Amino acid sequence: MKAKALAAILAAMAVCPLMAQQPQMYDDRPKITVGGEAVVNVEPDKIVISLGIETKDKDIMAAKQQNNDIMKKTIAVLRESGIADKDIQTDNLSIEPRYGNNYTREDFHGYFVRNTLAVTLKQANKVEEVVTRVLQAGVNYIHGIDFQTTELKKYREQARELALKAAKEKAVKMAEVLGQSVGMPVQISENSYGTPWWYYSSWSGWGYGRGQGGMSQNVVQNVQGGSGEISESIALGKISIRANVNVTFELKK
Repeated sequence: MKAKALAAILAAMAVCPLMAQQPQMYDDRPKITVGGEAVVNVEPDKIVISLGIETKDKDIMAAKQQNNDIMKKTIAVLRESGIADKDIQTDNLSIEPRYGNNYTREDFHGYFVRNTLAVTLKQANKVEEVVTRVLQAGVNYIHGIDFQTTELKKYREQARELALKAAKEKAVKMAEVLGQSVGMPVQISENSYGTPWWYYSSWSGWGYGRGQGGMSQNVVQNVQGGSGEISESIALGKISIRANVNVTFELKK
């Protein structure tokens, strides 16, 4: 048995160098590599508003009660605006004693109570009404308004398809200049850096969104939504969903 095991090990050692010496296959076909980008613009159908309530008092119970009172008023006006309880979520609660000198704990300013609410809207034309009413109810801060789409996957696939078509068109035109034609794709890759979308508006005060603008693009497509009339004082924009691909094609004469 020992002799058989030793023979097997020696055979394996003999095969390994042979495998290492085998030349790697090199694809010497003429090829062209191009990039394709596309942006699909859609109207948001989901808006998440982050609201902040901050109260202070040297009596901690008084600070908490003030915060609770504003919270109750805020939830009441949200319900009156037709927002379901499941779309009103407490996001964060904190209580902090604050001093003029935090190191020595001197000059006590009072207890600061902060509460954060995340409110989800499904109707874009209600944004202004809701923001106005919650501020009147005592909300101190609008931390952010995040415009989203519930069909992100659908529009990402649409943007990816447009990006691939843009890459093919670019490769064909470049090959024609060289007196050649484009064959089958050899390699396809997608660049998935950063966030897949960003929001833009003609009113910068409401242009809170994701990602960075200013991207060069091959294809831009607008997808109309059915959100109805939008308040004139808020110029709601679009969510731009992008795709970026690299494709290598075979070149033929």
